[in-house]
Amino acid sequence: MAITLVDPDGLPKIDIYRQVAVTSGSRTVFVAGQVAWDADGVTVGEGDLAAQVEQCYLNVGTALAGAGGSFDDVAKLTVYVVDWTPEKMPLLLDGISRAGAKLGVIPVPPATLIGVAALDVPEHLVEIEATAILD
Repeated sequence: MAITLVDPDGLPKIDIYRQVAVTSGSRTVFVAGQVAWDADGVTVGEGDLAAQVEQCYLNVGTALAGAGGSFDDVAKLTVYVVDWTPEKMPLLLDGISRAGAKLGVIPVPPATLIGVAALDVPEHLVEIEATAILD
């Protein structure tokens, strides 16, 4: 395994991600920001943040598989959410949980959540990019 996820003493323990990823692999994979498009480029879950988060995570999983990896190889996620407010956290967590159930893993690598004014397509509410390390 090229990734070890840890919560060092002295830092808070966060349920939805770990504070640090220690890598030992030899290939770095950068996954472009994934939005809620299906394979045909149709937006999934228009107006539904949880559905879009789920689709974004599934798309990241597909991209990782195409590079020979999985969420087990992710060292860092960056999540961009349109008009973020803390009240949206349950929807974000619901989407992550639904994607995790389909992927067979709850993705918990270090993550950064960034609120943005808009994304490239007005219907998109979230975009997720990943960095993975493969053996």
